[in-house]
Amino acid sequence: MQNMALEVKRAQQGDREAFIRLLRRLESELYGLAKSIVRRDEDCADAIQETTLKAYKALSTLQKPQFFKTWLIRILINECNTLLRGRQRTVVMAELPETSAAADYYADSRKFDLREAVDQLEDTLRVAIHLFYFQDLSIKQIAAVLDITEGAVKARLHRARGILADRVTCAKEANIAYETL
Repeated sequence: MQNMALEVKRAQQGDREAFIRLLRRLESELYGLAKSIVRRDEDCADAIQETTLKAYKALSTLQKPQFFKTWLIRILINECNTLLRGRQRTVVMAELPETSAAADYYADSRKFDLREAVDQLEDTLRVAIHLFYFQDLSIKQIAAVLDITEGAVKARLHRARGILADRVTCAKEANIAYETL
């Protein structure tokens, strides 16, 4: 973590290579977070590109280099939310699924995937789970990134865990029923 803070200081002093190294180090985490919010690869690329540009321009305003990662994540979340607000509400016919997601879920529960279950959560719960489990942020850091209280983060995590536990139980029960046929 200290190494990252040193890289941030170098980047703030104008070292472009240091900034690039910082972004490369966090690239997969940023992509994973963007994908969990906007879900489409092209939107992920747009959000990450805008985040990179805004972070580079505002890097000098970051007062505590040790918080670079959470600062960058907050910029990314804001960019993803901006994309979602601007996204048209139309669905191209070629993108319509042949069967409903619910039917697919129950039709072959043997292929239950926890990652897919997380992706099906409502946005606020999905982001909290992603930041906590996939980005390894603390509850305090998540509260700062999302600009909510720590209690609200805990409540979202608790609610999401409950929903996920129910889905795992349903998948197991469906699998047992399937195997006994």
